[in-house]
Amino acid sequence: MPVTRAITLLGLESSCDDTAAAVVRRDEAGASHVLSNVVVGQNDLHRAFGGVVPEIAARAHAEKIDHCVEKALGEAGIGLAQIDAIAVTSGPGLIGGVISGVMCAKGLALATGKPLIGVNHLAGHALTPRLTDGLTYPYLMLLVSGGHCQFLIVRSATEFSRLGGTIDDAPGEAFDKTARLLGLAQPGGPEVQKAAESGDPKRFKFPRPMLDRPGCDMSFSGLKTAVLRARNEVMQGDTIHLADVQDLCAGFQRAVVDVLAEKTRRALVLYLAEKPATPALAVAGGVAANTAIRAVLETVCTEQNVAFTAPPLALCTDNAAMIAYAGIELFEAGQRDGMELSARPRWPLDRASAPMLGSGKKGAKA
Repeated sequence: MPVTRAITLLGLESSCDDTAAAVVRRDEAGASHVLSNVVVGQNDLHRAFGGVVPEIAARAHAEKIDHCVEKALGEAGIGLAQIDAIAVTSGPGLIGGVISGVMCAKGLALATGKPLIGVNHLAGHALTPRLTDGLTYPYLMLLVSGGHCQFLIVRSATEFSRLGGTIDDAPGEAFDKTARLLGLAQPGGPEVQKAAESGDPKRFKFPRPMLDRPGCDMSFSGLKTAVLRARNEVMQGDTIHLADVQDLCAGFQRAVVDVLAEKTRRALVLYLAEKPATPALAVAGGVAANTAIRAVLETVCTEQNVAFTAPPLALCTDNAAMIAYAGIELFEAGQRDGMELSARPRWPLDRASAPMLGSGKKGAKA
C-alpha cells in the first residue's frame, strides 16, 4: 500500500517484566521515526527471587503503565489528540501483565475514540528490522529471547512461516538458569556474557544439542543440565572459584553460539531456496544483545552472501516502539479491534504449523 499521509501511533508493552510506552510516526515518504521510547524495568523487584514473579510483575505494570504513557507523549511533544491509533501487546506473555496493558489501551481508546490495535509481541520483534533498517519482505528472522527461539520467514505484517525453533528451553532461559546455578545476578544473560569474556571455552566439553538431527529445531535444556554436572565436579563444598565460573560460562556460551550458527546455516538454505530478491537475515529479542551471538551470525551471513541486520540493543529487548511500529503496519492493512480484544498467554505467529513443545516465560515457544 503506498504511503499517502503520516501515521502516528502510541504503543504499549507489558508482556513480561518491562513496562513500556512509545510513540512512532511513519511520514509521508514511508520513513519511520521513533519519537519516544519509554521503558521501566523491574529487575530490582524480582532480583531476590532469581526470576520474574508473575504476580509482582502484573502489579508493577498496573502501577506504572499510565505514567509511561504520559512520559512517552511528553517526550514526543504531542497529545492523545494527535495520535491516529493505539497499539498494545495483547499476547503472548504473562497474562497478568498483558491484561494490564490491554485494559489501559482500551481505556485510552474508549476515552479518545481512537482505533485500538492488538499486536502479537513476537510480531513486534519480527518487524523491528523494518522499523530500524527498512528491510523488504521476505526476510529471515531469528527471534531469540528469554521465552522464545525460532526461525521465521517474515512475509508480511501478518504472514510468518516457521522453519524451526526450540523444543524446550529458550536460550534466554538457559542463560538465566546457568547464571543462577553459578551464583550470578539476574538477569543472567549479561552476567554470563561478562564472565565468559575471561573464561576458557574449551575447558569443559559441553554438548551441542540436536546438531546430529536434520532441520532447524533446537534444544537447550540438556545443555543447562550439563552445566550443572560440570559445576558439581569443580565445587569445593559450597564454594566455586571465580576461574571455574568464568570457564563454565565461556563453555556454555560457546555451545549456544555453535548451535545457533549451524541452525542458522540450515535455515538460510531453506530461505534462499525461495530466491528472495534482497536476501537478509535479521536477529531480534533480548538474547540478540549478546555480542558473541551477533558476531557469529554476521559471519554466517557473510559466508552465504546475505545481508545481516541487528536492531540497536535498546530495540532488541522488550520495548513499545516495536509494538507501535507493528501497529502502524496493521493499521495500514485495515486492522481494527474493539473492546472485546482479549489478552492471550499464547499466540503463535505461524498458525499453519503445529505448535512446538515446551513452555517458557512468555508461554509456548510457538
